[in-house]
Amino acid sequence: MTQIYRSISALQSALQRQRTKGSRIGVVPTMGALHDGHLSLVKAAQKDCDFVIVTIFVYPTQFNNAQDLTTYPRSEEADLALLNDLHVDAAFLPDVEEIYPNGHSTKISLDGPAQRLEGEMRPKHFDGVATVVAKLFSITQAERSYFGEKDWQQLQVIKTVVKALNLPFKVIG
Repeated sequence: MTQIYRSISALQSALQRQRTKGSRIGVVPTMGALHDGHLSLVKAAQKDCDFVIVTIFVYPTQFNNAQDLTTYPRSEEADLALLNDLHVDAAFLPDVEEIYPNGHSTKISLDGPAQRLEGEMRPKHFDGVATVVAKLFSITQAERSYFGEKDWQQLQVIKTVVKALNLPFKVIG
């Protein structure tokens, strides 16, 4: 049964127990509405890691248009059923206030791969992606993180952030 965590402190306590056991921890960050692509990332993480966390967090900093945020699909019950079927160890489903307790006052600002292609059409989009992913990495401190290659530019942005901030994570595409 997938353990569900909604608070950072509860998740971090569980992860500390896993680290004490010597478990290799992997994280699959998502915004929910899980599909086969997400599930393939989960399966890859399960092959490589002893303990897998799937994050489900629709983060407002990704959206330039408030309407897109409100209409983004949310299917928590169906997502958790899929994770249970795969015997995922943990699901982290925080609310916005848990991740951004004081609003959005701190953020990562990007250049490089974030300024071209999608970045030209959606200014500051990748700043939001980079900020929330860095926060999730800080919260989970997983050794490995898994991202789809379908969104190639996002994967490049995340790899750039990990390298630039000297984060001790392996990003698996």
